[in-house]
Amino acid sequence: MDDTASHTGHAAPAPHAGPVPPAKPAAPAKPAAPAKPAAPAKPAPLTRPDGSPVRVLVVDDEPDLAEVLAGVLRYEGWQVRTAGDVATALARAADFLPDAVVLDIMLPDGNGLAALRDLRAARQDLCVLFLTARDSVEDRIAGLTAGGDDYVTKPFSLEEVLARLRGLLRRAGMTRARNDAALLEVGDLTLDEDAREVTRGGDAIDLSPTEFELLRYLMRNPRRVLSKPQILDHVWSYDFGGEAHVVELYISYLRRKVDAGREPMIHTVRGAGYVLKAAPR
Repeated sequence: MDDTASHTGHAAPAPHAGPVPPAKPAAPAKPAAPAKPAAPAKPAPLTRPDGSPVRVLVVDDEPDLAEVLAGVLRYEGWQVRTAGDVATALARAADFLPDAVVLDIMLPDGNGLAALRDLRAARQDLCVLFLTARDSVEDRIAGLTAGGDDYVTKPFSLEEVLARLRGLLRRAGMTRARNDAALLEVGDLTLDEDAREVTRGGDAIDLSPTEFELLRYLMRNPRRVLSKPQILDHVWSYDFGGEAHVVELYISYLRRKVDAGREPMIHTVRGAGYVLKAAPR
């Protein structure tokens, strides 16, 4: 034991440690990096009303150009086929059943204007965008008069071609995927699957449950001829046997409500069935 502590009865004082140095000031906080502006959201891709991808046929005798354009359209979520001449284009169209065609006028085995007549004969409501080096006013008029819906001259912007195709497809009755999944639109006719509401040109149309289901099936398949057996199977979910006339009856009900006083949208294809398509403007 320490002698000092034994004589005083107290522990020896701790040695003097000197003044305590002041604490270092904290480093100033770094300013937060400015937030980067959010990139604009990519528009939801257009689809057929049943949700399947839009189909586009690109017809051009320049393979590299056709493939570049096809790649842009595929990135949009669409299905694309290409052709380099009239004969191949007509064969692909018959097999692929495109919703839109990007068509060059000058092709190795013929003229795109003549090809358009054959394409239209197979499908009247096909969207057609001419894409050509012919840029005179007379050429534009000839293309549009022949039945083309729009006309873009080379050289062109890929963004412009895509924007014009989107516009043509919307006018033809294609709907946006995901965002409008419950909303079917063909021309000025709209059907809200969730709210079970139907309007044409903004005017409400009251439908019975069966009429609603029939119209929904037609609108999910615009510009497609549907046979009576197909309609019976999808709308009534069982076979009516010899009572296919029930389809005729309900089609007549729909026409009275949807087409009354307006350009008709529901058409009979003799010997084949029925088709719904946007009324001409």
